[in-house]
Amino acid sequence: MIENEITTRATALFGIVDGIYKMLIDWGISPVLAGWLDEVISMAILFLLAYLVDRISRFILHRVMARVVRFTSNTWDDILVEQKVFKHIAHIFPGIVFFLCAPIALKSEFWVTIFEKGALIFILFTIIRAIHAATKAMTKIFTQTGDYSNKPVQIIFQIVAVLAYFIGVIALLSILLDASFATLFAGLGASMAILLLVFKDTILGFVAGWQLSANDMLRQGDWITVPKYGADGDVIDVSLYSVKVRNFDNTITTVPPYALVSDSFQNWRGMQESGGRRIKRSIIIDMTSIRFCTPEMIERFRKIKYLTEYIDKTEEVIRRFNEENKTDDTMLVNGRRQTNIGVFRAYIQKYLENHPEVNHEMTTMVRQLQPTEKGIPMELYFFTKVKDWVYYENVQSDIFDHIMAVVPQFDLRVFQFPSSKDAISSPYNE
Repeated sequence: MIENEITTRATALFGIVDGIYKMLIDWGISPVLAGWLDEVISMAILFLLAYLVDRISRFILHRVMARVVRFTSNTWDDILVEQKVFKHIAHIFPGIVFFLCAPIALKSEFWVTIFEKGALIFILFTIIRAIHAATKAMTKIFTQTGDYSNKPVQIIFQIVAVLAYFIGVIALLSILLDASFATLFAGLGASMAILLLVFKDTILGFVAGWQLSANDMLRQGDWITVPKYGADGDVIDVSLYSVKVRNFDNTITTVPPYALVSDSFQNWRGMQESGGRRIKRSIIIDMTSIRFCTPEMIERFRKIKYLTEYIDKTEEVIRRFNEENKTDDTMLVNGRRQTNIGVFRAYIQKYLENHPEVNHEMTTMVRQLQPTEKGIPMELYFFTKVKDWVYYENVQSDIFDHIMAVVPQFDLRVFQFPSSKDAISSPYNE
């Protein structure tokens, strides 16, 4: 019924076209020239009609919609207009008119076939462009939504766009070859190996993107480190084909999504969401400077603010132990005694526990590591309150500035390789 009605109206509309040939003959034009002019004038009328339909549809769907969405409180419709989704949809209608009216306006089977195929191809490309614009709009809409702002939703809509282009290519071949769409689609099985090779990156990106999204391994805005690709910075874009990372030197590194799944990478999101940022650094103490504390050293250490209570309690525990075990105090190796490195370790622990920039609700620890040929590493393990990079580095530097400066106060030495100055001042050179 609908097709018959459209055909009837189109026939009435092009009734004047049917009389063009007779009118040209009445003017005394030869039948051959009249037939040629008839086709030219019919084509011109057909193009004019399609142009008018295009202008009307664009005015209604694009300009009118652009004015209507200004009065709505939603933002998604503004984004659809901004991405010209309605404008692309409007271009479909002149293609439909061209396809339906070509057999009526033209008498030549050749030109009818050409125009029909051209109209179908135009409609196909317009639909694909509309879908592509819609996927871009949906990506922008979802990224502005709180629940999806950090999700890689762009990958999902890019997959939709790729599928649309893939189906569009098959449909284009179907139009050009006058073959069934189902037949061509089924025939792809024989050339699947070639397709897999051509779309290898797309398929790998699709699988990797799905894994990254499903397992919440990566979000836009995450700080990641990928040593293999030299990436160390914030994720600014996650797409089907690449993950863009803005490094801290403001360079951009592009990493394939499947590389993040097949290889290892470090995501600092856990640190950013936690209560602090970890500092784990050691200073190396020269083992030749370690010794038992003398009474003079104990009295000197007792005057240090953070050690007064510690020295008193430890000395009382040692005194009781030595008395209970009747230790011979004439030999330093007998019984229990404090060492300068032990007192130094206790000082660092108290210093960190009282530092205003250290998160005291998280682990704070000072420990000795395995001695090496360079000395004994004294490791500090704690967390800062604020995770900002500049703040973190400043706190870390301030703490180690202080610790390095107080090492000599405990009659200890920090190990470092001899320099040329040490060689010059050596007693062997005197």
